[in-house]
Amino acid sequence: MKHFQDLGHTVIFLIGDGTAKIGDPTGRNITRPPMTREQIESNAETYKQQVFKVLDREKTVVRYNSEWLDALRYEDIIRLCAKYTVARLLERDDFSTRFKEGTPISVHELLYPLAQAYDSVATRCDVELGGTDQKFNLLVGREIQRDYGLPPQIVATTPLLEGLDGVNKMSKSLGNYVGITEPPEVMFRKLMSIGDDLTFRYYELLTDVSMADIARLRERVARGELHPMQAKMDLARSIVADFHSAADAARAAEEFNRVVRQREVPSDLETMPLPEGVRSAAGLRIPQLLAKTGLAPSVSEATRKIKEGAVEINGSRVADLVLTQVPAEMIVQVGKKWLRVTVGQ
Repeated sequence: MKHFQDLGHTVIFLIGDGTAKIGDPTGRNITRPPMTREQIESNAETYKQQVFKVLDREKTVVRYNSEWLDALRYEDIIRLCAKYTVARLLERDDFSTRFKEGTPISVHELLYPLAQAYDSVATRCDVELGGTDQKFNLLVGREIQRDYGLPPQIVATTPLLEGLDGVNKMSKSLGNYVGITEPPEVMFRKLMSIGDDLTFRYYELLTDVSMADIARLRERVARGELHPMQAKMDLARSIVADFHSAADAARAAEEFNRVVRQREVPSDLETMPLPEGVRSAAGLRIPQLLAKTGLAPSVSEATRKIKEGAVEINGSRVADLVLTQVPAEMIVQVGKKWLRVTVGQ
């Protein structure tokens, strides 16, 4: 969208507040419940905050599809439905899978692709961009435009981005994501955690580096001319600079080198008082401390981390589950997570 904008095209950033009331089942084998008006409005503000870190606000038209979907009369909806067949709708992968498995498909779900297709009619769209998971819906838009006497839009799809785990689609619910509005240091640190193979995938999907240059970059790494860590650091700098600034990217790289590579304490260290319930007569119970401060998801996982030697307090590796000599302040590190804990009296 940014490239289209730079070339002089008008970008319509469409927020699907109308279709959100239906609930898109894309990529799922069960019905996704529709959102409330409050959820929709909250999400819409978040989308705008994020997209204008990339697009030029002055050259972007923000539209809400409730403008035209809410205005449709029952007669209009019937006329829209008459332009497409149930057989064609059931060609959509998730619908066909559910139909074969005998999983219920509600009529309102079948209306979703038609409602999204009508967006292309209302906006008189000539190019529509979406993820590969939206290909079916985008193509329905082409056909519906013809029925309304409009030239069919060009459909451009982008691959879905794998998350930091390199397996699942990047998702906040899976915790394998880099947030667009996260601080530069956090973005940089997360990007440096990806596997070496995923580095080139991120170069392809998240930068303007050409495919030919990416291929040469891969060859240089394979020949030992460029260390994979350096290729990854260059990638992280590029992405952080896009969403923040070149200066922010440089500072984030410096912070990463200082904290991770030189094992120094982060400058933005969070401070928390000692939680209740972690002291005992014998001393400070480390697994409970880690679980209650969020450095570990559970006491059992915290115990496992201690036994693996992955826990340090004030620069010393923790070997025991109970700390008998408790300092007034502790710098606790579990893997790449850090926290300052003030003990008090």
